[in-house]
Amino acid sequence: MNQSLWRDHILPFSLLLGVLAAATFSGDYVLHRLNLVWVGRYLGFLGTLLIISSFYYSLRKRKLVTSGNPVTLLKLHEFTAWLGSLMILIHAGVHFNAILPWLAVVAMSINVVSGLVGRLLLKQAREHVKGQRDQFQLRGLSKPEVEQAVFWDAVALHLMTQWRKVHIPIFIVFAVLALGHVISVFLFWGWV
Repeated sequence: MNQSLWRDHILPFSLLLGVLAAATFSGDYVLHRLNLVWVGRYLGFLGTLLIISSFYYSLRKRKLVTSGNPVTLLKLHEFTAWLGSLMILIHAGVHFNAILPWLAVVAMSINVVSGLVGRLLLKQAREHVKGQRDQFQLRGLSKPEVEQAVFWDAVALHLMTQWRKVHIPIFIVFAVLALGHVISVFLFWGWV
């Protein structure tokens, strides 16, 4: 049976992003419906704290800290970053008050997508393309025929392998924009 990289890997990834979007719209809708829009302000703070806490995994991975199981920390990183992103997206809602926060939301969204690519798709996609190559070779196809048969899946895999080149720089852009947003909130809203 010829499996499709799209159906088996990219579609579930897309559905997970859809769940994030649906949870965002639902959360924002509920807050507006219940007249609790003010809660969104605090979700921004909580989401930011969760995202900051998710960096412990990165510190452990780079051996800047030595405590903690890397596998457990990776799972915690993924969960806290996803939940923190959801809170920030609900915080942003559909309010178009200023450009800086929206640029931060866009950068964060790109970062979430790149993180999910790394987490959900890359390993499975590599295994899928290798399995496809092996199946075609077992059927007796020549090497050029095998490469032609898996060409589009191999192209998709190559594009996905570039995820870290997007993930880390976009995170830096997100962090700078988010910090600018937080500073401007304290300066202009009189919270200090």
